[in-house]
Amino acid sequence: MPALRSASLRPAVDVLRGSLIGVVEVIPGVSGGTVALIVGVYSTLIASASHVVRGTLALTDVLRGRGAARSGEHFRAVTWRVVVPVVIGMVVAVIAGARILAPLVAENPVETRAVFAGLIAASLLVPIGMVGRAWSWRLVLVTALAAAASFVLSGLPAGQVTDPPLVLVAGAAAIAICALVFPGVSGSFLLLVFGLYETTLAAVNDRNLPYLLAFAVGAIVGLGSFVGLLRMLLDTHPAITLAVATGLMAGSLRALWPWQDPSGSALPPGDDLWGVIALTAIGAAVVLGLVAMQHRLTDGRSPR
Repeated sequence: MPALRSASLRPAVDVLRGSLIGVVEVIPGVSGGTVALIVGVYSTLIASASHVVRGTLALTDVLRGRGAARSGEHFRAVTWRVVVPVVIGMVVAVIAGARILAPLVAENPVETRAVFAGLIAASLLVPIGMVGRAWSWRLVLVTALAAAASFVLSGLPAGQVTDPPLVLVAGAAAIAICALVFPGVSGSFLLLVFGLYETTLAAVNDRNLPYLLAFAVGAIVGLGSFVGLLRMLLDTHPAITLAVATGLMAGSLRALWPWQDPSGSALPPGDDLWGVIALTAIGAAVVLGLVAMQHRLTDGRSPR
């Protein structure tokens, strides 16, 4: 009976997981890939995305008169029972987040950055634990280098492009979408660096179809180009790939330092220090709760 109850709840849980990924994707500095790793759907999403891309490419066999057998094999390998509810949750959360959460971040930047800093800091335990006994001084060095690169990237000044050409939109989307499938890199932050963050939020809220179509095309191209490489790295060099992810996540904490001036430069702590510490602890507690939930749902197995 407990197993049956768990199976019946899984679609709803996967929608919730997708919602969490979608919500953080609209927040600069927070990686949707990181949250996917935390809630235990990262491996499943990467494997399924790889099969979707390869299955789509294999459709050219139909034009060559070879049939659709190879394409069908890839599509059947997709874990649709997980992917569909996760994607539904993500889409709904991105639309809602663009309208609700983004203004909240703008009005309460110190408090929201504190919560997300706690989330990311605690989530470092996930890839560290997945590497497990494979940790060595070489992997620690790789992690440190990745952290340094992420630290520098997160300190880049943000711009703003009010009326970008659609080619630029597609190109930015192709790069930013890679952050969705790799923990530690924020797609929203990359859009902020490109000067397209506010413009993209406005396009979502205003249902700007030409802009959104260009963004979707770029995202599909970027995802198709990157996901296969990432899947190969996770299959052949999992420890070093996760070490890089750990470093990127650690370095990205720079973007989530609660006290910043309008240009993003760090400021000393303010009078609200203890309140910020409390909010950071709450963010960390949320992650630990999600990890515990995932551990219970999978009976202690590694994240999916």
